[in-house]
Amino acid sequence: MTEVENTILSSIFMIFLGSSILGTLAMFTRQSLMLVYMLVGMVIGPVGLNLALDSLIIKDIGEVGIIVLLFLLGLHLDPHTLIRGAKRTALATLISAGIFTIIGYEIATMAGFDRIVALVVGLSMMFSSTIICLKLLPSNILHHGSIGENMISVLLIQDVLAILVLIVLKAAGSDAPVDIASVGYLVMGMLSILFVAFIGERLVVVPLFQRFEKNREYLFLLALAWCFTMSDLAHHFNLSHEIGAFIAGVSFASTANVSLYLAECLKPLRDFFLVLFFFSIGVQFNLKLLPQMYQAIIALSLLMVIVKPLAFRYLFALSGEEVPAAWELGIRLGQVSEFSILVSEIAEQSEVIGADAAFLIKGTTIATFIVSSFLVTRKYKTPIGEVG
Repeated sequence: MTEVENTILSSIFMIFLGSSILGTLAMFTRQSLMLVYMLVGMVIGPVGLNLALDSLIIKDIGEVGIIVLLFLLGLHLDPHTLIRGAKRTALATLISAGIFTIIGYEIATMAGFDRIVALVVGLSMMFSSTIICLKLLPSNILHHGSIGENMISVLLIQDVLAILVLIVLKAAGSDAPVDIASVGYLVMGMLSILFVAFIGERLVVVPLFQRFEKNREYLFLLALAWCFTMSDLAHHFNLSHEIGAFIAGVSFASTANVSLYLAECLKPLRDFFLVLFFFSIGVQFNLKLLPQMYQAIIALSLLMVIVKPLAFRYLFALSGEEVPAAWELGIRLGQVSEFSILVSEIAEQSEVIGADAAFLIKGTTIATFIVSSFLVTRKYKTPIGEVG
């Protein structure tokens, strides 16, 4: 027991020490800290110095960060807000998603992947990074401008698409044969989760919040209990933990005072676990695959950082947005997403894709993070760009 504890503690020590050192450099160069966490994973993981002996345990802990992240994303997905925003941005979002899927599919096909694997690669290209987009958007623009409203609307619609992709991948990776009964079980599971989430939230959780709203510690515990209860319930219906957490968050979204409070108080916890999640991605990033995949990664990354801004610029301009604002939206949305990494993780775990395709998705995501962060911080106002 002592050896395991020492391994975990020493791993966490190295992760946060390395991340703080490289993070300082990232702040000066205006890069996303997510890149730092993955780079630290590469350096001290088995491909590098092989110092993180408990990378699998760290990976499991890091997945808690994704569960909390999706819970928080759900908190912002008020159905009424989504419907209002969808009227402005749904067409542009869906058309762009189709364009990016086709590009990813074609590049993956040219790289030698079969159609199913190429489709997963293509679908993973649909999304823009919620974390990068929101962290690089000043709060005054985020909350009081059309650019912030349109960006959030696009990201929310993409979140819904991502959840649908995760459901399909989870079903495709099930050991049970895909038939009417198995599909029916998934549908029944989804309906059951939705029913329990919204009824439980209305009859149990919100009344408890209102009764004990002055005890912040209790509210914190209650929110996490609700998040992980729905997450575990989804797992029992052969859906992913992340889907259950997302639905748990959505069930709170229409209760503004509760959702806003939870969104603020859970951010530090989310950030802690996300450090470990992105570190685990770096640990698993098998650089031995780079010689055979670097051409596809370069081609796909270049197309994403070029085509995404162009596509969003013209689609938003056609929908009535002024050209400068349309350009800014396009450039800010011009990267692949952390959801793409999650899609690759679940697809690989479900044996829908192999390690090489997952490497292509992760490599493209990391490359677009770097280029997009560089472009945004040098062209537009950002919280990072205003430092120093």
